[in-house]
Amino acid sequence: MVNVLVLGGTGPTGLALIEEAISRNHLVVVFARSPQKLPETLIHNPSVIVVKGSLEEESEIRRAFEAQVPSEIPNLGSTGNGSTSGYLKIDVVVSALGPPVLGIHPSGHPIAKGYENVIRVAREHGVKRFLILGTASITDENDQFDARFKALVFAVKYFAPHAYEEMVEIGNVFNKADELDWTIARIPVLVDRKDGNYAAGYIGDGITAPLLSRPLFAKFVFDEVDAAVWVHKRPLVSLV
Repeated sequence: MVNVLVLGGTGPTGLALIEEAISRNHLVVVFARSPQKLPETLIHNPSVIVVKGSLEEESEIRRAFEAQVPSEIPNLGSTGNGSTSGYLKIDVVVSALGPPVLGIHPSGHPIAKGYENVIRVAREHGVKRFLILGTASITDENDQFDARFKALVFAVKYFAPHAYEEMVEIGNVFNKADELDWTIARIPVLVDRKDGNYAAGYIGDGITAPLLSRPLFAKFVFDEVDAAVWVHKRPLVSLV
C-alpha cells in the first residue's frame, strides 16, 4: 500500500488518478478547494480521505500532509507507511493540476506558486516523490522536431498565453527542486477512450503521438510510482 496525496483530484484527469490508485489498493488523500465536486462514491470510499483547502495557504496544505489515519485501518498509524504521530505519512504526491484548455487563465502563475507552497510543506514532512502533469509547453533536451507538437504549443502560446506561461513556470519550479524525486509526465491532447496502451518517450522520437487517454495517463503515473525509471525526467506519454 502506498499513501498518495492527489492534487487536482476533482477534474476528470484527477478522478482517473484517484480511481487508478484505489484499484491498486493505495490509500488516497485528496486535497481540493471544492471537494463537493467529487462523486459521492469516492467521498465515502474507505480508501479516500478528503481534505478541503487552497494551494495558496500553507497551513491548509499542511493539513493534507497530516491527515488523520482512517479508523477502518487502525494499525496504519504505527506500522507500515503510517506514522507514530497519528497522521498518515504521505509517500508520493501526484497531480493533475494545470491551466484549463478552454477559458481564461489568470496571469501570475497561481498553480506554479501553489506548487512552491506544496514543496515547502513536503520538505517539512520528508516527502520527496512528485509525479505531476505537464504538457509539451515544458521542453526537454531530448525532444526533437515534430510538426504536430509544434503546432499544438504554438496554438496554446498564441491563443492562451497565460496558460502557456503557467505551464512553463511549473516546469521551472521543479527544475530548481533538485532534492526532490520528481517526474513531469507531459501529456498531449487528452481523450476519454479506455482501451489501448501508452508509450513514454520524447517529442519527435517516432514513438509518441498527439493523443492520450486519461485512464492511461493515470496508469503511467502509478506504474512510475512503482518503477521510478523517469526520476528527474520529462517523458511525453501518449497512446500507441
